[in-house]
Amino acid sequence: MVSTALQAAGELGDKARQRLERQKLAWLTTIARDGTPQPNPVWFIIDGEAIVVFSKPGQAKLHNIGRNGKVSFNLEATETEEEITIITGTAEVTDKSAISADLVDRYAAKYAEGMVAINLTREQYESQYSSVIRITPNKLRGW
Repeated sequence: MVSTALQAAGELGDKARQRLERQKLAWLTTIARDGTPQPNPVWFIIDGEAIVVFSKPGQAKLHNIGRNGKVSFNLEATETEEEITIITGTAEVTDKSAISADLVDRYAAKYAEGMVAINLTREQYESQYSSVIRITPNKLRGW
């Protein structure tokens, strides 16, 4: 479902796809102007060949991606620390109109409880987090 980079990774790629479907939090690391890695926790959803993250406009991660689209996308270790998933790839900031209504609905369902926890309705969330980051995985590492 996600990227030929994950398909080529065999069993590790299969595990990564399953984790991407069920996990809710990941770390997106972009590169600051001075070359310093900038990790940020993010919510995400899978869209065919890409990982999609919604962001508030004007955030540093968006500026970083605009300068250098190379990113790392890491899922947290499982409770037993037996599964590590590190994806490197290329990110771009895209127009929200390129995102399907179905994807937005799936995202809203995945994070409905999270939106309540941060005191935002779906409409408020979508209004505030209106920038879209599309990450195309290039390489998978982990165990």
